[in-house]
Amino acid sequence: MNSKVVLVTLIAFLASISGCLTGAIDDKGMMIDERGVEVPTERVLTIVTYDIYGLTSERIMEFTNQTGIKVEMIKLGDAGAILNHLLQTKEAPQADLALGLDNTYLQQAIDRNVIQSHGANISNVMESAWLPYNGTMAVPFDQGSICLNYDTNSINSSQGRDVPTSLWNLSEEAWKGKVAIPSPVTSSPGRAFMIATTDYFANDDDETTNWTDWWSAMVDNDVIITSGWTEAYETHYSGGYGVWNDDHIGDANFVVSYCHSPGVEAYWADNYTISTSLTLDRASFHQVEYATVVNGTANAEYADLFIEYLLTEDVNLNMPIENSMYSVLIDSGLPADNGYLYHSELPSLNAQVSPEEIAENMDSWLAAWEAAMV
Repeated sequence: MNSKVVLVTLIAFLASISGCLTGAIDDKGMMIDERGVEVPTERVLTIVTYDIYGLTSERIMEFTNQTGIKVEMIKLGDAGAILNHLLQTKEAPQADLALGLDNTYLQQAIDRNVIQSHGANISNVMESAWLPYNGTMAVPFDQGSICLNYDTNSINSSQGRDVPTSLWNLSEEAWKGKVAIPSPVTSSPGRAFMIATTDYFANDDDETTNWTDWWSAMVDNDVIITSGWTEAYETHYSGGYGVWNDDHIGDANFVVSYCHSPGVEAYWADNYTISTSLTLDRASFHQVEYATVVNGTANAEYADLFIEYLLTEDVNLNMPIENSMYSVLIDSGLPADNGYLYHSELPSLNAQVSPEEIAENMDSWLAAWEAAMV
């Protein structure tokens, strides 16, 4: 074919489809050109999150198959890293949906205007999941209470190692060097536990000491401070599955984890565990993890669809098994199989600290904690 003919034909073809490039998108994700003709267009939802075990590649593909929306993931370390990412990219957001901000970080995200209201159907979320925050800026997708776990084999009354009835007991000689706590500066469970101590010591009977005095006493008692939960639980804790790891040290009989962690241990070990939780009033923290729509996204509708997908029974009722956390759906709970429910204790009274109080005081709390650790 003559090259001039090819050029003329190509120009005519491009002109015929040019309307497609400026058309609207209908509710099926199809672009409608100026002639009213449907033209497929790729739909992509970008999620910034940490490595949520429950969001397997199979789960993501299931969402894509149901909606036609492709999912791209930006995986970071934890909730703090997610918030930092949102703050750093505020002027040019790189994600549409954030998964994993919890109630120790949520208010900061709201105050800094990095998330926006959602439009998802959330009628199946249980009332207790809304206790820390009940608004339109975030939707709970899992929850659990953070508290101290301990190795029951370490309890020995003849050696003065009784089950603690106060956090002060852990500053005694019997537990010297035997407590591992993730740093609140670098760990969301560590941050939650530090918050709980502010409330615990504000409501105890001793008016001569405060929460930072306890942390100082723990430093004098050789408390083990780690960068994150994994190091504390898998490397230092003597009562958990970390004992099977090559780098396990096992020098800590107490560790900050979840009150249902012993249940998780039992479930995967055929109803066997030597770990249990210490649920002292106000020494635990009810953590809720949220799905939040990133402010300024052009794909808010896609984000809403994914939030609704997270709240389907097929996904959320499997949170205890697939993500080692409680579901947030009405009438949900932990499975009874293999001792999961039996070995998971619910605190009678968690720390009573609101997201607003946390956002207002966090910087000063962290500064006071660091001063106490010197």
